[in-house]
Amino acid sequence: MADQPADDLAKHASKMAKKKAARDKIMATKTDRRGLVIVHTGKGKGKSSAAFGMIFRCIAHAMPCAVVQFIKGGMSTGERDLITAHFSDLCAFHTMGEGFTWETQDKARDTEMARAAWEKSKELIRDERNTMVLLDEINIALRYDYIDVNEVVAFLVDEKPEMTHVVLTGRNAKDELIEIADLVTEMELVKHPFRSGVKAQVGVEF
Repeated sequence: MADQPADDLAKHASKMAKKKAARDKIMATKTDRRGLVIVHTGKGKGKSSAAFGMIFRCIAHAMPCAVVQFIKGGMSTGERDLITAHFSDLCAFHTMGEGFTWETQDKARDTEMARAAWEKSKELIRDERNTMVLLDEINIALRYDYIDVNEVVAFLVDEKPEMTHVVLTGRNAKDELIEIADLVTEMELVKHPFRSGVKAQVGVEF
């Protein structure tokens, strides 16, 4: 790369200095710390992956955390295998579902399992030793009304410990949940290999 003119470098340095000053001024006003309600939704890939990224950050900082999987059943996943094999002392992992709804085809059984997963979730969230609790694919259970969204919202508003983060994933997040969340990310689908005949692959999807 050719050397840049000195005046260009000086202009860039001045621009970045102004940007840093403005950023520092904004950051100085952000003093609050509290547990967040975080929602990952949308049709795009990456909702659970991003949530597990935060779980692994907690593990890396030796902060106790927990995962409850509402839908995924007996299929082995990299995240679960890694956590249960190496980090079970820091992260409680509960796979409560029996597979996606179109696989089970048993609404009564799905509802029963979702209710059990929600009860386990409340137990883990109430335990203030847990820095973060991930409720993976709970939005699917809420979408099919296996769990009442108003019950979930009321619990998060009234009973979640002040410093506990709760992450809820799955497409079609309910409006009531989005309303009370602190952070909502919608994954947008632009392209997906499945549409080109490529099935889910180890290391990418699970």
